[in-house]
Amino acid sequence: MSRFSSPRRALLAAFLLALAACRSEAPPTPPGVCPPCEPPPAPQATPAPAVRAEPVSWEALPGWRADRPSLAWDAFLAGCPRLEALEPAWQTLCREAREQPRDDAPLRRFLEQRLRPWRLVAVLPDGSTRDTGLATGYYEPLIAASRTPDARHRTPILGPPADLITVDLGEVAPQTKGLRLKGRLEGNRLVPYYSRAEIRALGERLPAPVLFWAADELDFFFLQIQGSGLLRLPDGSTVRIGYADHNGHPYRSIGRLLIDSGELTLPQASAQGIRRWLERHPERRQQLLEANPAYVFFRELPADGPGPIGTLGLPLTPQRSLAIDPAHLPLGAPLYAVVSGTQPFARLMLAQDTGAAIQGPLRVDVYEGSGKEAGERAGRRRDEVALWLLWPAEADPPAVNR
Repeated sequence: MSRFSSPRRALLAAFLLALAACRSEAPPTPPGVCPPCEPPPAPQATPAPAVRAEPVSWEALPGWRADRPSLAWDAFLAGCPRLEALEPAWQTLCREAREQPRDDAPLRRFLEQRLRPWRLVAVLPDGSTRDTGLATGYYEPLIAASRTPDARHRTPILGPPADLITVDLGEVAPQTKGLRLKGRLEGNRLVPYYSRAEIRALGERLPAPVLFWAADELDFFFLQIQGSGLLRLPDGSTVRIGYADHNGHPYRSIGRLLIDSGELTLPQASAQGIRRWLERHPERRQQLLEANPAYVFFRELPADGPGPIGTLGLPLTPQRSLAIDPAHLPLGAPLYAVVSGTQPFARLMLAQDTGAAIQGPLRVDVYEGSGKEAGERAGRRRDEVALWLLWPAEADPPAVNR
């Protein structure tokens, strides 16, 4: 079976033809269409922060003796296949972990005997260091929706469009491994896919299936930011939708726009505060929503499934699953997190998800759970966090820099 569907083969052919047709004297072209054959020297970019891991004793972890590792154990075991592929030492450790009794005391002893904590420190471009970062929260919203449109349910919830194409550039040029283009074909050119505003304007002309119809546009907008959600249908039943794809445009925070324009202060720019502002200014609502060009497409998930699915393809565990930046931390890894601020905690957690806004070595997003109360916790969370990576005692963690 071919590795590419016919649209992707056509897109790659078009991409290679365009690349071959380039000339060094040609004028600049839009990103993703035809890269210059002899690109000019890249401008000097500000180096991104790096992460350093420093081994410490278990006694150095605040609140460790009071945590209940049994509440995170199923999530820990679910991530073992990913860990076993990263480091052979995890294979024996995970096999033994599956045989442990589900009581806090023996599980704590097992972790202390088999793992070593590494304090994570961000190394900034100027050489200074920082040992705390930012923890925010996310959740699975519950919103009203219907499978058919009516006077109340008028906002479409879309599946992936038929003309949305993803190209893994690493399959064309190995030096671009990890980079992907999303777009659509116009003739033999790849052009950016439609923005949020364009998708709304196209309406039924967009070749995308309508899975459901939401009752409230703002509810759906915030569900898109979370990436998954529960839908309460008119007959009282509940279904779950999860992330399927996106339009390739960068996420732009409307909260940051409101702060920069002086409409809200930083403490006011919680999810609840942003929503209140939007409800008070209906005449400016659409303009602000469309300032975020990113758009998420969904798929329907089994109604009786275990929960929202993270990047690893595993169900997320409330207040035990974290979204992290995989450029700095290994997905699937156990972390000990100490969060201080308005909603403090200290507990064993698992790196099981990612997010467009989660960037940097000490930047995490706490999965708070489903429903209104979880949403309120997520909206309020903007706390300081310290992190320890827990890794097999006989091995160094990936890219360790002591």
